Amino acid sequence: MRLRYGDAEEAFRAELIAWLDEHAPPRDVLESPRQSSADLPDWARDWQRKLFEAGWLVPGWPPELGGRNATASEQMIYFEVMKQREIPRSLNPQGLGIIAPSLRDAGTPEQQERWLLPTLRAEVAWCLGMSEPGAGSDLASLKTRAVLDGDHFVVNGQKVWTSGAHHADWCMCFVRTDPDVPKHKGISVLIIDMQSAGVDARPFPELTEPDYMDFNEVFFTDVSVPKEHLLGDLNQGWALTQVSLGHERAMLWIDYAYDVQRALDALVALGVQPGPDGRPLREDARFRDEVAAFHVDAQALMLMGYRGFSKFMRGRAAPEHSLLKLFGSETLQRLLLFGAESQGVDALDTEHYGPRMWREGSWITQYFRSFSGTIPGGTSEIQRNIIAERVLGLPRA
Repeated sequence: MRLRYGDAEEAFRAELIAWLDEHAPPRDVLESPRQSSADLPDWARDWQRKLFEAGWLVPGWPPELGGRNATASEQMIYFEVMKQREIPRSLNPQGLGIIAPSLRDAGTPEQQERWLLPTLRAEVAWCLGMSEPGAGSDLASLKTRAVLDGDHFVVNGQKVWTSGAHHADWCMCFVRTDPDVPKHKGISVLIIDMQSAGVDARPFPELTEPDYMDFNEVFFTDVSVPKEHLLGDLNQGWALTQVSLGHERAMLWIDYAYDVQRALDALVALGVQPGPDGRPLREDARFRDEVAAFHVDAQALMLMGYRGFSKFMRGRAAPEHSLLKLFGSETLQRLLLFGAESQGVDALDTEHYGPRMWREGSWITQYFRSFSGTIPGGTSEIQRNIIAERVLGLPRA
């Protein structure tokens, strides 16, 4: 039996594709250089607003929030089509994909009025203050302090790997407000104006893209934050971290699934190229076996993603998200390494791999870049801990 969407879902797909064909920015605009994930050029703001007004920004939400009350299946089609065409909904993905849902879930009516609609309409840009020098994936070990002093908090500490902080208007920042309780407790979430006195964002380049300045280390020195900027309840921020990371993991799997499939397509195309021994790679039995194995992995990743997404959209626990994050990021890494090893020194050549890969750069460059995929949304080690405890029911060490 072949799985397929129903007629209503396919009509939804046709409507979306027709709208994108008419309104999507040209490819050269979509691929134009940018400086960070919070640096929104005019075309990107216009594009996000156009999506919002047409109900294509967050299709599962109601029309007043940029959606059209789409079903779970329709939302899955939406994310598939957008990824297939490599069309971003926003150039500030943390603002749209993590912070806007968190504001909707935990924000007061006043907070939602002040920040939610402007975020959806690309009128403001966000960064996310989670990781610290001593607390990356182990978020509960964060040390940035916020002390309540009358009608405001005073924040001191440091964040790192903060994407787009130097261009962001606001930061959704996780801080410790009670140091005398177990580390998973005593965490709160503050919305911090990035222009506040005492905020110092310092961008630094990426190793593989030195001209692209996105990551930052951010220092907070006696930063005053109004009490009404507390998102959610005081000392209950850990629950919000699960909501925020849940939204991130729900976004990530579709990227991994399609990136794995595109890398697999590039690997198949590579088969006609000569290997180190001069024969076409597809004549090597190991090459053929590995291609077949990666094909199975790609299909498993996609199908597990469908199941997890369906659970998530129905409000059910979806352990698949941790499995998908781990399996997707590491499958892509293994595939790129195999492709590079199959070619020998030619893997260093950006022109050797035959048909253009889905990203610029040689096979070995793509392999090096793939390591970053095992970090956001919780590192592979953290995902293994989550799977062991919450899926397999193993005791904590």
